[in-house]
Amino acid sequence: MIKNIVNLGDAAIYCDFGSEVSKEINSKVIKYFKVLKDKNLKGITNLSPSYNKLIVTFNLSETSYDKLKQEILNLNVDIKTQSESQKISIPICCDDEFSLDIERIEKKFKISKSEIINLFLNRTYFCYMTGFVAGMPFLGDIDNKIQLNRLETPRVEVPKGAVGLTEQFCNIYTFDSPGGWNIIGSTPKNIFNPKEETKPNLISPGDEVIFYEINKKEYLKFHG
Repeated sequence: MIKNIVNLGDAAIYCDFGSEVSKEINSKVIKYFKVLKDKNLKGITNLSPSYNKLIVTFNLSETSYDKLKQEILNLNVDIKTQSESQKISIPICCDDEFSLDIERIEKKFKISKSEIINLFLNRTYFCYMTGFVAGMPFLGDIDNKIQLNRLETPRVEVPKGAVGLTEQFCNIYTFDSPGGWNIIGSTPKNIFNPKEETKPNLISPGDEVIFYEINKKEYLKFHG
């Protein structure tokens, strides 16, 4: 399942699952991520899954590259893990106030706002990874009829809760932060809570997400 394992610096292992970005490949990454997380092998300090890679950081005083590499290669990733995937429903408000790039998307694809929103809502999304900003989920795969590139000029600040599209993915901004994704709405739901030490992320790699539309009144009430 792993194409290649190499040393990354002095205290990290780079597990390469190939160059393809797909749910099938990412599911393999997440299997290793979850099994390693549950096994809690001595010396591992951090696990960072991405679309098709897994970086395992370790403490040199407790383990070594050769030992850890062998342990990873010997893993049984077909066993049931404690951290099972979830199906999560996320509300989104697509009022004009929150759909910052909807006109741009309408012009590009020559379809109406309602068609764009329907295409977006009529999917079950798979969480490939979290990152860039703490807890930010990268969710795929959006309908190919509304896949588009990043903004040519990124925004200095995208508001927390904004839902954006880029290429085959959508994401949810967990903090006010710079960004170049095409914003089509906002969710009032808190996606990342740093005060929750055991599980700060609402959405984790391997989870499935569906969006459902709410109006502005419901959005404000949710916040209240």
